[in-house]
Amino acid sequence: MKQVRFGIIGAGILAPLHAKAIQENPTAELAAVADIDKEKAEKFAHDYNINKVFTDYEAMLLEPIDVVCLCVPSGMHARFAVKCAEMGKHILSEKPLDITFRNMDLMINACKQAGVKLGSVFQRRTLPHFLEAKNNLDSGAIGGMMMINAYLKYYRSDEYYASAGWRGKWELDGGGALMNQGVHGIDLLQWIGGEVVSVKAYTGTLTRKDIEVEDTAAAILKFKNGAIGTIQGATSVYPEQETSIEINGDEGTLKVTDSKVEIWESMTNQLAAPQLPLPDHDGHAIIINDMVEAIINDREPMISGMEARKSVEIILAVYESARTGNEVILSEFHPFESHRDKGVSS
Repeated sequence: MKQVRFGIIGAGILAPLHAKAIQENPTAELAAVADIDKEKAEKFAHDYNINKVFTDYEAMLLEPIDVVCLCVPSGMHARFAVKCAEMGKHILSEKPLDITFRNMDLMINACKQAGVKLGSVFQRRTLPHFLEAKNNLDSGAIGGMMMINAYLKYYRSDEYYASAGWRGKWELDGGGALMNQGVHGIDLLQWIGGEVVSVKAYTGTLTRKDIEVEDTAAAILKFKNGAIGTIQGATSVYPEQETSIEINGDEGTLKVTDSKVEIWESMTNQLAAPQLPLPDHDGHAIIINDMVEAIINDREPMISGMEARKSVEIILAVYESARTGNEVILSEFHPFESHRDKGVSS
C-alpha cells in the first residue's frame, strides 16, 4: 500500500501531537517540517527523526508530500492553506479552521477547486463518552432533546500567554475563552445537538487586563429542533474544569466530561452508564488515521472544512451578539460563499 507522506508547518506546541500520531500509523510517513525559526525546526526534526527541514514552507511544498498539517496560529491558517491547495496538497488544519468567514470560505473553496481534501482537528469527537452520549441521544434513549449545555471553564496562566506573542490578540488568536479554548466544546455542542439557528450572548475580559480577547463568555442558543442550549466559557477559572456537556431530554439526562460519565439516567429506559476505558491517546491518532484513509479511499475526512466551519460560525455569532446586544440569526449572519474572490484577511 502506498505511504501517505505528511509535512508539518509550524513546530510549536501542537506539532508533536501530529508527529506522534503520524509515526504511529504504518501507512503514513512524516517526511518534512517547516518553521520560520530554523533552530526550532531543526530541533523538532531531530526529536522526530524527520529528514527534510525548511524555513520556507513554499520550498517544502515542492517536495513529494501528500498532506500538510497546519500547526500555525489560528489566524494564519488560510494564508497557508490556499497555497498548499494550489500546490495539490491535502490539508489537515488544527482548530479553529480560521478566525474569519472570509478566510474559512477561501480555504474551503481553494481545496474544492484544487480537488484536495480539507480536514480539521476536533479530537474530542473521538472520546468514547461524547460518542456514546451522541449515540444515545440520536437513538431516543432520553426522548427528545430539550436543553443542551456546554461548560467550558479553563485556566490559562501568565506563562501561557507569554509563550507566544499572538496569544490573547484578536489579530491572530481571533478570540479567547471561546475561539481558542472553548471551540472544542462548541463543536461538540452542535455535533451532538444539531443545527443552531440563533444566539444571544455576553462576553467580557473580567480578570485579565493583559489580553485583548474575552476571558469570560455566556450564551443562549436556539436549535433547529426547538431545543435551547447554553455555553459558559472562561479561561480564568481556577482550578480549571474538564469540558462537560449536559443533555436534558424529556425522558432523561446525560452528562459527560472528557474522562467520565456524571449523569446517565432515563425514566423509560433501563440505561446503564457505560464503562468506557479512556483511550491511550488524545484523539489526534484517530484524526490522522482517518485522514490517511480518506486519501486512500478518496472520501471526505471525518471532520471536513464545512463541518469545522460550524463551530466558528457560532463563536463569531456570539461575539457579534455581545458587541451589538442583539440576538443573531445564523442564517442571516454569514452564509457560506462559494465564490469568494478577495484575498486572505489579516
